[in-house]
Amino acid sequence: MTGPANGYANGAQHTLTVLNRWSVANKQLPPVDKIKALHVYDFDNTLFNSPLPNPKLWNGPTIGFLQTQDTFATGGWWHDARILGATGEGIEKEEPRAWEGWWNERIVELIELSMQQKDALAILLTGRGQDNFAGLVKKMVASKGLDFDLVTLKPKSGPSNERFSNTMNFKQTFLESLMETYKYADEIRVYEDRLRHVKGFRDYFTEYNRRQNGIGGEPTRGPITAEVVQVADGATQLDPVNETAEVQRLINDHNTFVGKAKRGTRLQIKKTVFYTGYLINNTDTQRLLTLAQLPQNMPDSELKFLANNVLITPRPCPDSILAKVGGMGSKTTWEVTGTAVYEQKIWAACVRPVPETKNYYTENPMPIVVLALRKGARPIDAGKIQNWQPVPPEKQFVFESTVGEKVLLRIEEENPAENEYESLFPNKELKRKHDGDMRQSSGSYNQGHGRGGSHKENYNPGRGGRGRGGGGGNQRGGRGGNRGSGGGRGRGGRGGGGYGYRSLDDVGERGSNTGTPPTYNAAVAYEDFPPLQKQYQTPQQLVQQQFQQYQQFQQQQQGKGGNGGSGKQGGSGELQYF
Repeated sequence: MTGPANGYANGAQHTLTVLNRWSVANKQLPPVDKIKALHVYDFDNTLFNSPLPNPKLWNGPTIGFLQTQDTFATGGWWHDARILGATGEGIEKEEPRAWEGWWNERIVELIELSMQQKDALAILLTGRGQDNFAGLVKKMVASKGLDFDLVTLKPKSGPSNERFSNTMNFKQTFLESLMETYKYADEIRVYEDRLRHVKGFRDYFTEYNRRQNGIGGEPTRGPITAEVVQVADGATQLDPVNETAEVQRLINDHNTFVGKAKRGTRLQIKKTVFYTGYLINNTDTQRLLTLAQLPQNMPDSELKFLANNVLITPRPCPDSILAKVGGMGSKTTWEVTGTAVYEQKIWAACVRPVPETKNYYTENPMPIVVLALRKGARPIDAGKIQNWQPVPPEKQFVFESTVGEKVLLRIEEENPAENEYESLFPNKELKRKHDGDMRQSSGSYNQGHGRGGSHKENYNPGRGGRGRGGGGGNQRGGRGGNRGSGGGRGRGGRGGGGYGYRSLDDVGERGSNTGTPPTYNAAVAYEDFPPLQKQYQTPQQLVQQQFQQYQQFQQQQQGKGGNGGSGKQGGSGELQYF
């Protein structure tokens, strides 16, 4: 168990003056004998629904990379106040409306009760760095009308020159000072969102009370009734455009530092393309899902609902194929012609273009929309379906699609020798593998009603044209990810998903002694992620244009005097190419 810094066996002073040095609230503390209860509230995702890196925007390793302190020369996600300041529509708009919609209102009510209780001390305790965040956190809680007796952020060193190995160590050191100072308090209550840290606090209080009972140490104040309340976290995301812009700022600052210091590694945002397809909008997705004849007794937890694309290729699409399908952003209308179930694991619909003479390309034997998958099933196996049942007249409908890519962004070392195509893959093995695939795809295509052609792709230049290939490529790309939708003052999807967030309590903790930053599960499901473009651009163009757009937006708002409406539009949950 992590213990207080220096163990307080060194005769540290426990006075109101020393205790107040922990706080940035600059308030006179009540007399020691007047306080009977200590109420301690965590900030991130306990009191305030702090934004986390969006798993619908970044790949798994990048989410871990962003939240690790040592990966950026100027600090990461939890150490740069601009990230927290970008919450909602930014400080200028959010402060006048007290960051409405971003608070855990139940915790706010409890804090207000603590403020009214004459014999209770209300404390805000956060692992965010005092130097970078004191001003912003004070501004945020003041806008909400929350009047804490102590507002304590993690300093570089404590009032008695304590040093902290991690945030949990800091918090326990502060709690010991708090309890030793207010020694007449007979109860302490801590509100915390993370299960691991809830357990850490409970273990700490158990050990503290053992010492106060004379077991393993000398009593200093007597036992205290301790309760640690786990709070359901309300993690949120920034607007995707703003998030990309803020991360680009982090990278710009890091690269500037690397250039001046002549040491370190320059970083760059790159994109990973999981597949190229005819992307289907949400309204038509819901209509298509009504075609899936699912067993009534099958729980939703066993299923994954898709119905969001007609596959072109499960990788970045070469220019030769893009030209045949009209390029990124081109529209194609489809008509549903049949449905099928494969081994009670895959539910799919077959479609044809409208008009039938419309050019299309797919690496499946025919144009297919995978509607739903059972756990363990692979979308690519939909290509094995042989028998399709005609769709009843009342369920026949047409829908429109847009050629696009499913993309995640990632942060990697800048590599001047890497070309645009190579940058689309996270590792060299994938680059070499798919580079071969692209060379092969430039050969002959199965055309018209023809039976010939040695490839499994299916390019239809006119009527019929379904070919006989068996389909190629693995569409899956893994599982996981956050399925949250946009909304709520630009918060994007609710947090969670396949990646547990790294709070301040994780900073500085590593899973091994190798010095390697912790990594996150890189598995993603391409079908979970929104289309990220309307026209084809390189990752560098994407980030640069988003960054410029964000700066232009800020300049426009400043020109309007900051009067930009209520800000209730929120983020779309999609990062569009402009």
